[in-house]
Amino acid sequence: MSNGGLSPADIASPLRHVLKRQRNARVILAEATGIDLTGRRVVLADGELAYDTLVIATGVKTSYFDHEAWQSLAPGLKSIEDAVDIRSRVLAAFEAAERELDPARRRAWLTFVVVGGGPTGVELAGALGELAQASMRGEFRSIDPAESRVVLVEAGERILHSFPPALSRRGKRSLARLAAEVREGAGVVGLDPEGLDLDVGGRSERLPARTVLWAAGVVGTPPGQLLHHAAGCALDSIGRVVVGPDLTVPGHPEVFVIGDLAHVEFRGAPLPCIAPAAIQQGGYVARVIRDRLRGRAHPAPFRYFDKGALATIGRFAAVAEFRGLQFWGFPVWLVIHIVYLIGFENRVLVLIQWINMYLSRGRGARLITYSPPGPTEQEPVRRSHRPSAGGSIGA
Repeated sequence: MSNGGLSPADIASPLRHVLKRQRNARVILAEATGIDLTGRRVVLADGELAYDTLVIATGVKTSYFDHEAWQSLAPGLKSIEDAVDIRSRVLAAFEAAERELDPARRRAWLTFVVVGGGPTGVELAGALGELAQASMRGEFRSIDPAESRVVLVEAGERILHSFPPALSRRGKRSLARLAAEVREGAGVVGLDPEGLDLDVGGRSERLPARTVLWAAGVVGTPPGQLLHHAAGCALDSIGRVVVGPDLTVPGHPEVFVIGDLAHVEFRGAPLPCIAPAAIQQGGYVARVIRDRLRGRAHPAPFRYFDKGALATIGRFAAVAEFRGLQFWGFPVWLVIHIVYLIGFENRVLVLIQWINMYLSRGRGARLITYSPPGPTEQEPVRRSHRPSAGGSIGA
């Protein structure tokens, strides 16, 4: 969605709509501020809720590695709000470049940097390259979006480090076809509204850019800290709750932690923060609760079925790894999107719209819905007030 390909309604459904036929389910919009394990209640900002079984699945948030001031300058991609913010910043940067007369400042507006070479960062860089190279073609009069510079910055030795090296190389080649640069072995040491400072092999380098997107790390959400203080449970290095084999908090069998916030060991390493793991954990906990209500014996420990690793890279490009087998190209791209859309009520319509958009290179949901905070508002854009022939006002 960050490149304007989809609207929020295409990728998310209201919880009330999803659960409307489940009469024993109630949806409440509230903020949890504490957990009383002894009294079995969740303390809210405006009240409290009693529980028999508590399932915490609040996920993780973007980590800026103790540089929280960077958050306003480089948004992450962890929510619908983040995606809308990114879309607005990217589109507003093109609009600012259209009005900028100074060549150096225009280049800065047309430089987009993605920090972090994991699947999210690679997908963001590919989406930006696709947007600039194809989707916006012919829409501006003073600039050529294809001249934009998209840079993917990775501190490690290669992008997609969780994939086999061969797939990392294929991902890099796919990004190159979208005119996206890959800077490996480059760590971010400074960030301001005008650009970022990189450490490349001990050498400092300045990269002017007015739009920076962050996909470099995650950290546990506050409920993990609440549980840590209330139950004394262990947290891992990124603040995820270390749970037992049955996904419960040690000493509290009535409290489950699932999804990205749960530290679950798999083949000697923590499970990655991916959707298949969260989905499988949700199904497991549902069965545990059902069996408890029916008085059945405690089930076997949670076992994760590895569905492999997937990463999409622009239009019709993707890489995947499943139990030693490697896949790439258009079929993988199509399968990925069918799998992740299949659960929606309007999945057929969404799939048709998506494929039609990608085949026709349509404009998608490229609307600037609000003025984004941060660099785009910090100083006026220098511009000419003389309109171009046949021009019009508005986006």
